[in-house]
Amino acid sequence: MPEKLDTLWYTRCPVPTALGIAVQKRWLEDAIRSHGAKVESLRESNDQAVRESHFSHTLKNSVRHGGNIPAIGAKALGRDTRLIGLSWADEAQLILASPESGIRTVRDLKGRRFGLPNWKNVEVDFTRAQAIRGLENALSLEGLAVSEVELVDYDRDNSFSDEATKNVGGTLVNVSRARNSNLEVIGLLRGEVDAIFLKGAHGAQVASQFGLVTVIDTGSHPDPLIRSNNGTPRTLAVDGNLIDNHFDVAVSIVEQVLRAETWAEAHPEETRRYLAREVNASEYWVTVAYSENAHKRLRTDLSDQSVNALQHFTDFLHRWKFIPRTFDVRDWIDVRPLEQARNAKIAV
Repeated sequence: MPEKLDTLWYTRCPVPTALGIAVQKRWLEDAIRSHGAKVESLRESNDQAVRESHFSHTLKNSVRHGGNIPAIGAKALGRDTRLIGLSWADEAQLILASPESGIRTVRDLKGRRFGLPNWKNVEVDFTRAQAIRGLENALSLEGLAVSEVELVDYDRDNSFSDEATKNVGGTLVNVSRARNSNLEVIGLLRGEVDAIFLKGAHGAQVASQFGLVTVIDTGSHPDPLIRSNNGTPRTLAVDGNLIDNHFDVAVSIVEQVLRAETWAEAHPEETRRYLAREVNASEYWVTVAYSENAHKRLRTDLSDQSVNALQHFTDFLHRWKFIPRTFDVRDWIDVRPLEQARNAKIAV
């Protein structure tokens, strides 16, 4: 007899996800309460071990929707997790250069200095991995390799979860993470490096504020494998205990995700406001980074495009030694919660 579920721990990244909307509208909380349990936010916990599960997926009875690198890393390290959905919301993925560098095209990056984050005390450095992925994908379009660019590291000695995230009016804010995320930007402005990678609303806003040159936006390339990165696709994953012993709760989670997607498609303006709170940016930068159709890009499924791109990216992470092994992502997938949720009649 499985133990009664007391708490569902949830976490999502500061990016557009339907789970984030379901949390903001309290639909997830209401659904889980109907199972006799409460919901708690991992990122807002005062316990660092709990917060770290956002990246390591070690906490029992938890769900995570966000960037795929921590989820892939946890699976590669042997954590018992199940992939129950993928969402693909294309976003700005920018190679940015200083105007003084003279870099205007991808070919101009050859032999130049490229700034990279280097978190030394984390399990999987997703910030470095996504930057290298963006750089490698951009260079590949011109027949160039990362080895033809000088990589300059910007070291961080702390961890991703050192500080609890604060909830300010529905927006999750982490001051220390924000400070550390800007070291490459500072290096670029000081002339220490010639180019960097930034993505999403933050990247688009920084590029505009400092008059940086957008060398390429791989997030708008027609080839989905060039666009595939930490956020494309995003993973909806749960731990094995939840799906094995509280399967009905896993189905309820997906039901609320699908409910939020349906609601978003019919409410574009309100959705932009919700997404602005999620990513801690204005509605304008949400539109710039995620397009005017951001409300239509929250769909969660297990499409062949998403699964194939996730496999390609998993192999990339192993090739660059961010994870100790690669694996067949199809073996990671449990389609049952999504299938059952689609058959349910959930009112919006």
